[in-house]
Amino acid sequence: MSLRLIKLNSENHIPSIGLGTWDLPRNQTSHIVYEACKVGYRHFDTAVLYGNEREVSDGIIQFLNDHPDVSREEFFYTTKLWNNQVGSNSLKYIEEMITSKIGELKYIDLLLIHSPLPGKVNRLNCYEQMQIAKDKGWVKNIGVSNYGKHHIEELLTWSKLKYKPCVNQIEISPWCMRTELATWCLDQNIKVEAYAPLTHGYKLHEDPTLQSLSVKYGKSPAQLLIKWSLKKGYIPLPKTKTISRLSENLDINSFDIEDDDIVKIDHPDAYEPTDWECTDAP
Repeated sequence: MSLRLIKLNSENHIPSIGLGTWDLPRNQTSHIVYEACKVGYRHFDTAVLYGNEREVSDGIIQFLNDHPDVSREEFFYTTKLWNNQVGSNSLKYIEEMITSKIGELKYIDLLLIHSPLPGKVNRLNCYEQMQIAKDKGWVKNIGVSNYGKHHIEELLTWSKLKYKPCVNQIEISPWCMRTELATWCLDQNIKVEAYAPLTHGYKLHEDPTLQSLSVKYGKSPAQLLIKWSLKKGYIPLPKTKTISRLSENLDINSFDIEDDDIVKIDHPDAYEPTDWECTDAP
């Protein structure tokens, strides 16, 4: 299955769906990533916090070694600096990623600040270091995660800004829509990556509307939620450790959801994040 490529404000392209790797069993991560490569995934999302950066890269590298006709440039590897790495020493941590984590991948496609929690001074010092890493060719694209509008405005009005953030990665699902923030980001030409688009499975089998539409379209609730994200203009990062579901979660080009049904899936008054909330941090 081939995924649509989305153009970032850096002029580089990102596959429209990525595999989230948070909380994958570490001893299975490389195998899951390898199997995901086999069915068409080319976009993988990890982080220092997840403790599996090396395993994710190893799975991709093994696939590339086994398939010499496939190029490194087809893949998009994302990782994130954790809070204690966000500051004036961030370049040191980025260099460690390059030398000890990603191996033969050679560079990071997208590097994010994982959260705004380290505070304004550390955030801006880190972003300055990320810009240097981009100039060195260690990183192709830079961005942020869990940022609110005021955090991004802080960057956009910063005198040292050289590269606008390409992405804001935030939790988005029909039960945590963040419509105002997401729309504002898109209006700024900052793409929105939706993590936990499947609500970690909490809503897949209990929402009656989702169940009814699953019957109507002959698609799983997970496929409907991934399609919902895509229809909203987001880049979803569904996670699964079940090999058989990898190809199912990519099979979203064979159907469309009617606009009226998108509205039925929406829960604009709900606020049910399944992960942390720090978009409102100072």
